[in-house]
Amino acid sequence: MSTPTILREGTILPEGQVVRYTFEERACHWVNGVTYLFCMLTGLAFYSPYLYWMSYVGGSPATARTLHPWVGVFFFVAMLWMHTLWKVQMASIPEDQQWKDNMKYYIENRDELLPPAGRFNAGQKLFYWVMYYAAIILLLTGVVMWFPELMPRNLHWLLTIIIPIHAAAALVTIGAFIIHIYMGILMVPGGLKGIAYGRVSEEWAAHHHRLWYEKIKKDSR
Repeated sequence: MSTPTILREGTILPEGQVVRYTFEERACHWVNGVTYLFCMLTGLAFYSPYLYWMSYVGGSPATARTLHPWVGVFFFVAMLWMHTLWKVQMASIPEDQQWKDNMKYYIENRDELLPPAGRFNAGQKLFYWVMYYAAIILLLTGVVMWFPELMPRNLHWLLTIIIPIHAAAALVTIGAFIIHIYMGILMVPGGLKGIAYGRVSEEWAAHHHRLWYEKIKKDSR
């Protein structure tokens, strides 16, 4: 079997595994995650004096202040990259509403009671869109905060609105990020392996994303 075929998402491998994520998808995910984590930690350091010690993640407070907006731009670019890869699959499907109505079973880790999900379940899609739109807000407000001298003097009062909006958008992403880590790694065994190595077992795929698995099984015939 050729390498391009093996790397294609949804390929069923001879050893009973399925390609969950391509190399490009995994690279994009980790670039997105690392840049976000840096911005989150340094942003929290600037948000509260009690968290100022977090600024040393950038080497020093001054360096963190310099790097924060630049890394924020890289985070947004990575988010756009991810959007080109997943925007179609992140679109809502009729089965998503059934999944949302039974989300409590996902929270309780009783996946056997959940309706079948596609490649991404409704919870993953919700996280994705929260991060996507919040990234846009963070970029727009962040640029204004980055270059306040470019704002006309008679509009400087807008900073009193823009800064809280930037902070609020950041806090929303932090909450979503914590839930994503908790549910995607701690509550779903095998989830981290999938995004790290790109492969999951057929049993895992059928259990957690049955609609996706049934589709790739049908396409492989």
